[in-house]
Amino acid sequence: MMRLKVKLVKSPIGYPKDQKAALKALGLTRLNRERVFEDRPEIRGQLEKVKHLVKVEVAE
Repeated sequence: MMRLKVKLVKSPIGYPKDQKAALKALGLTRLNRERVFEDRPEIRGQLEKVKHLVKVEVAE
């Protein structure tokens, strides 16, 4: 299964609570923090909500 590497590149300060909650659920609580996830619809949905705050790459 494909894996996604997600990095928080912009601060969520000033954005709605639901976007902050999505980042917290993903484990992205500090700038430049990276996490690797399996490519699943649940993760894709959360990433779609915060796509302006994160950078997504395909992990090896």
